[in-house]
Amino acid sequence: MAVWQDTLQSRTNRSRRRSIIGRVKLEELRAWFAEPPNRFGTLPKDIAFEPATMGQVRGEWVNPADGPIQRIILYFHGGGYIWGSPETHRPLAARLAGASDAQTLSVAYRLAPECPYPGAVRDGLDSYRWLLAQKVPAQAIALAGDCAGGGLALGVAMAIRNADLPMPACIVGMSPWADLTLSGPSVLDNAESDGMMTWAALTQCAQFYLGGASPTEQFASPAFGDFKGLPPMMIHAGAQEILRDDAGRVGERAAAAGVRVSVEVYDGQPHLFQALGSKEANVSIERLGAFIRTQTTAAMRRRTDGG
Repeated sequence: MAVWQDTLQSRTNRSRRRSIIGRVKLEELRAWFAEPPNRFGTLPKDIAFEPATMGQVRGEWVNPADGPIQRIILYFHGGGYIWGSPETHRPLAARLAGASDAQTLSVAYRLAPECPYPGAVRDGLDSYRWLLAQKVPAQAIALAGDCAGGGLALGVAMAIRNADLPMPACIVGMSPWADLTLSGPSVLDNAESDGMMTWAALTQCAQFYLGGASPTEQFASPAFGDFKGLPPMMIHAGAQEILRDDAGRVGERAAAAGVRVSVEVYDGQPHLFQALGSKEANVSIERLGAFIRTQTTAAMRRRTDGG
């Protein structure tokens, strides 16, 4: 990104961040998440979109044009659990799909406060069950998400394990929101440098989503969860964002449970920098895509070999 573009982006983000510093109405909070309309980047070429229905759950297929489909990403969009859809997050899902050589099923999980926790987790689990019922091998599936969707991907993975279902090949998270207590030091340390998120906005989102449930419930806040038996995971975050420490805590929980995990924090980068089209964004997307390709290929090979 050119210097003048970076400066303009920083000024715009600082102004936007300061617009949510206290409690606001739900409609105002959702409008704040929706601005600017192109905040998740531009759509890549040669990507097709098709409505999907997984039982009672709606979603959208994201189909790269090139090559046969060898793997599927089950994708969960961000938006603080109170806003967003597969359509709003098409650029992120499409770029990850292209880098992974994967067909992507983006889930329109139910939003809070109309449907509080654990509604989103149930929708994610039902979507995964639906894929298995379509004879998609678990070893060909990757779970992925951004922000709240990244935390949801981890919560769904724990729900899959607890339901004694076959585990997916891997999990990928972009700036996952994994601690709804917002207790990480980066929440304060990066309060000025994060141009996308604020403590006030996320605190209100957590209240809407939890609906009275404990913010340390593991399926809502995976940073407090038991990661034993989860598949390999790769987590990326920006060094300037308030959710930076969520990525680190996910890595610590995974490592403590014996899960293979890679956590990468990109210097000078904001929340969901993958949407910016910068050099760092391209590197992150390519590395996440390569991880998904490698893990699904290895898992399918073990399945074929009977391992």
